Amino acid sequence: MQRILLVEDDKSIVMGLSYSLQQEGFAVEACSDTAGALNSIKKGGFALALLDISLPDGNGYDVCRAIKTHGDTPVIFLTACDDESNVVMGLDMGADDYIVKPFRLRELLSRIRSVLRRVGQGTEKTELHYRELAIHTKQAKVRKNGVEIPLTALEYRLLLTLASNMGRVLSRSQLLEGIWDIAGAFVNDNTLTVYIKRLREKIEDDPQKPQYIQTVRGLGYRMGD
Repeated sequence: MQRILLVEDDKSIVMGLSYSLQQEGFAVEACSDTAGALNSIKKGGFALALLDISLPDGNGYDVCRAIKTHGDTPVIFLTACDDESNVVMGLDMGADDYIVKPFRLRELLSRIRSVLRRVGQGTEKTELHYRELAIHTKQAKVRKNGVEIPLTALEYRLLLTLASNMGRVLSRSQLLEGIWDIAGAFVNDNTLTVYIKRLREKIEDDPQKPQYIQTVRGLGYRMGD
């Protein structure tokens, strides 16, 4: 399920949009101000962000800058004014589209799908981000707070499988399929447990209280909320 970050201080818009987007199969995380949005951005895992420009403690431009600093999550601005300077400013800082209030729900859904299709048609993401972790897929390197973490081929593939399915619970069989026979190594259910443990020891602040790779009892593992 794709996650959408909705940053909007109008409660009626939040309620209506959240319900409609959930009906369309999206998971929605709503924030009413810049501070809440910045906190959510740190957790990552969003397929798209809908940003109101006018916020109580700042503006959507600040949130957009933070999003683009952390990765390449697409952004659609929700604006009450279609003034050309406002639109150009948003697009110049990396926004993918904008829609003027009041808008029709069908039009917004169409814009969302269009942006997601456009992003999906591009090449595979060269970087994946979650919290302080950055996965550089072209170089097959992982960094935490800018410091490279040495991983074996299997450890890297396991982390990449989880990060590529951000927010989804993956069963042990799904993870095994993702890392099977990498570098000629045989992987079974028992060795998967070992690799999960080793990976946590390398990327977690406290492997006993994992924040990156979470165990979902009876189901599997997940990266992201």
